[in-house]
Amino acid sequence: MEYKIKKLTPDDLTPNLLQHFTRYQEVKKCWRHENGAWVLKDIPFIDDWDNAKKNEIITIDLPRCMDGGGTVWGVFNVRGHLIAFASLSGVAWGSSGQYLQLIQLHTSREYRGLGIGKALFAVVADHARQCGARKLYISTHSSEESQHFYFRVGCVDAAEINTAITTREPYDRQMEFVL
Repeated sequence: MEYKIKKLTPDDLTPNLLQHFTRYQEVKKCWRHENGAWVLKDIPFIDDWDNAKKNEIITIDLPRCMDGGGTVWGVFNVRGHLIAFASLSGVAWGSSGQYLQLIQLHTSREYRGLGIGKALFAVVADHARQCGARKLYISTHSSEESQHFYFRVGCVDAAEINTAITTREPYDRQMEFVL
C-alpha cells in the first residue's frame, strides 16, 4: 500500500479534508476500571462521525492544536485522500515536563490493519522526542480494539494521570509511551 505522511499546515484544513475519511467502529467490548483492576465488559455501540463531527475536527480541534503550538500529520493515499491523521499537543506537562499528549490518532476504516496507524504513531513519537519530551501521554478510547493497538505499539498505563483529561473522558485508559 502506497501512502504519504505529511505534516499539515492551517492551509491544509479545508472543508473537504475528511470527505473520504470513514470513522466507523462497531464496538462490542470496552475496558472499565473497577475495584482497582481493568475488566473487559460487553458495552456495544457504534462510533461513527457524521459531517458535523468531521467539520468540528477540521474547524475547531485541529486548528486549536496548531494554534497551541502542536502539530498535526495526515496520511494520504495515492489519490490524495486523507486516510489517517494524528495530532500532538505542543504543551509539555507532568512533574518534570516529561509528557506531550497525543490528542488524536485515527485511521479510516478501510485502511485499518495495514500498519498505517503504527507508522503514523512512530512519526508522532519521533517528533515528540525531537521536541524534548520523554513520554507521550494518550487518553485511550475504552474499546478493546483501541487499547489493543496502543499496547501493541508499546504503550503502558501512565505513571502520572492528567486529571483534567480524566474528568472529560472518565472511561478512557490513561497510557504513556516512553520515548
